[in-house]
Amino acid sequence: MQQPQLSSQGLTPSSASSAVDEFGEVRECQIAAERPLTLYLDKRELVTLMTLGSHPELLTLGYLRNQGLIRDLEQIRAVQVDWEVESAVVSTRSGVDDLEQRLSRRTVTTGCGQGTVFGDIMGELDQLRLPRATMSQSEIYRLLGQLSDHNEVYRRAGAVHGCALCDREDILVFVEDVGRHNAVDAIAGHMWLENTQGADKIFYTTGRLTSEMVIKVAQMGIPVLLSRSGITQMGLDIARQVGVTLIARAKGRHFLVFNGAEHIVFDAAPMRPAGASHQTRRGSPAS
Repeated sequence: MQQPQLSSQGLTPSSASSAVDEFGEVRECQIAAERPLTLYLDKRELVTLMTLGSHPELLTLGYLRNQGLIRDLEQIRAVQVDWEVESAVVSTRSGVDDLEQRLSRRTVTTGCGQGTVFGDIMGELDQLRLPRATMSQSEIYRLLGQLSDHNEVYRRAGAVHGCALCDREDILVFVEDVGRHNAVDAIAGHMWLENTQGADKIFYTTGRLTSEMVIKVAQMGIPVLLSRSGITQMGLDIARQVGVTLIARAKGRHFLVFNGAEHIVFDAAPMRPAGASHQTRRGSPAS
């Protein structure tokens, strides 16, 4: 497969600043970077994304793929990022069919850092059906334990979301950005470049599971979506439609399975308060 030419213009995701604390003392700290990046496709302006700027080329590729604007990576000749003019310029080999028609249909979403999707993405959901994937309770606990060590920008500066591509054993890719949709798009770009298949993967996000998040993960072919935050009704409806196992409020040893509970193997012993009788069952009074 012919790979596109990519610039390498990732920036540091945080910067030094100072603030006055609750005692009136000046403290040195880090704050999250936030930079506009305007995407151009064959000289046609598409959108301006607010981003940390740490993975601009992958963000651009993933955005094009998840928006359905380009289906084949070989169509892309190059992605060139220039921060002096805050732009990512994408050139294709032979243009994009029906580009104006696709761009004419816009849906305003709840996404932070983006907020618009193009084209008839909702109509395309009818063609999406994900493979079944079984996951155990103990595997969820293990991944959550590993993920807590990856939020580097959040620990330093806050104000960001993190997303991760995982298998059952390891965190394969972890990306932080101002918006969770930027982070998922950067991972989608990475998967596209590496020809990584999603059928045996798990996707994690710190953000809420809205319809757009579920759609993007489904487009990447990933059957399990895990979040430390909550869900929306439309996110749940779409997960049921395409077969995404939806796990939310996941933190520590707690999680809620909103869709696909039949694919979870509950293999970990329940936590019991100190001194509780082993004969006490959940929902039954202790004797």
